[in-house]
Amino acid sequence: MGNFKFLKDTDKNLYDIISEAEKLYRDEYFEQCISQTRRYAENLCKNVLGDKRTTERTFDDMLATLKDNATHSKQEKEFIDDLYFLKREGNNSVHSNKVQKDGIIALECLQRAFEVSINYIVYHKKGNSNILKRQYDIDLLITGKENKKTLKEKYETGQKLSKQKEKSKHKNKNKNKKINYPHKEKSQLFKFFLIVSFFISTVLALTIYILNLV
Repeated sequence: MGNFKFLKDTDKNLYDIISEAEKLYRDEYFEQCISQTRRYAENLCKNVLGDKRTTERTFDDMLATLKDNATHSKQEKEFIDDLYFLKREGNNSVHSNKVQKDGIIALECLQRAFEVSINYIVYHKKGNSNILKRQYDIDLLITGKENKKTLKEKYETGQKLSKQKEKSKHKNKNKNKKINYPHKEKSQLFKFFLIVSFFISTVLALTIYILNLV
């Protein structure tokens, strides 16, 4: 289960390639995930060009041909920009001297691949335009399980958890406070009064005794 399930019936090969990229991300193989999204973009580009491919040998050549044949619509511009992004990041990942551990870049590659897929299905395969409403689900990426809750239900769950956390925090804070009981304060005051009275009585008694001696 993954974000690209809608692609499966249209192009099983592309679906398998990009599903593997999500698995790699889930297992924290971010460098390999980025490379896999580049592979996905190149294969998808070949499919889009179809009969328009002639002497192109590299991904760059195919993108150049795709750009030359573009109608310059906003949708097409975004499609080509996303493909260039996936190619560039994939090349950087392959040719880097250091192991790429940046999950943020890998996640953006998956999100861009998602947008490319929707564009491919709707505008190149004349698929159902309802998928234009889809958004990339990070929870589904991480868990591999679809969350069927609506946006409203997710929001309400988040609010509940936030309130419970705040309540628990407030409760713990109150536990640590020193409690002053009124009856305890009165008891301490009474003891103080008795000590002062005893002291005064003692001083008066000594004074009277001394005066009698004189």
